[in-house]
Amino acid sequence: MKSYLLLVFAVLSALVSNGQSAKEIIDKANERMQGESNAAEMQMQIVRPSWTREISMKSWARGNDYSLVLITAPARDQGAAFLKREKELWNWQPTIDRVIKMPPSMMMQSWMGSDFTNDDLVKESSIVEDYEHEILKDTVIGEYKAWKILMTPKEDAPVVWGKIEAYIDQGDFLQLLFKYYDEDEYLINTMILSDMKEMDGRIVPTRMEMIPAENPDQKTVIIYKSWYFNKDIKTDFFSIQNMKRVR
Repeated sequence: MKSYLLLVFAVLSALVSNGQSAKEIIDKANERMQGESNAAEMQMQIVRPSWTREISMKSWARGNDYSLVLITAPARDQGAAFLKREKELWNWQPTIDRVIKMPPSMMMQSWMGSDFTNDDLVKESSIVEDYEHEILKDTVIGEYKAWKILMTPKEDAPVVWGKIEAYIDQGDFLQLLFKYYDEDEYLINTMILSDMKEMDGRIVPTRMEMIPAENPDQKTVIIYKSWYFNKDIKTDFFSIQNMKRVR
């Protein structure tokens, strides 16, 4: 009887009053940030106690299988690009005229010296398909009533985190906060999403702060300058040849 009640509780905890599952909530929040495709211009600020570095970049994505990130400034990094095409990940370094294939072991490494990982930027894993989802409770993040959702990786999924806690706005499915844990359930990074603005007809967070738990006096901030959704971006745009010449 006890195991039956636990099963019933687990099922009910994965649902909300209007019948949406935790996965459906994450799916809607993810779609708001991605659309079928998207293109954006961003400014990244790497903040350390004694210095700050800025990187400008453009990005394009189509679903979860295709993405391209281009560095546009500073001059020493200009033209460098990162490409995901289905299961393959590539990095173009124009200063040495070399294309580097990135193995999965590099996904947890820092991206351009920031607090974001390679996985955060090229999104090898999918928060919708590669995790199991469970609603833990209702909570409040700033002015937003939110769901707290536990995401645990599926077996053999290509993920780098032991678990993720996601906080999603109950009104417009805005992503508000993510906490990333390693396999031993130690908190590694916290991402705060804020500064909600209308971009190409939809409200989205335009400021993302990634703060490492071990170094709370440092952070990396991404600010979206422009963001366009559901544009006609063909899959052949995401090629090694285009990664070298895109501007």
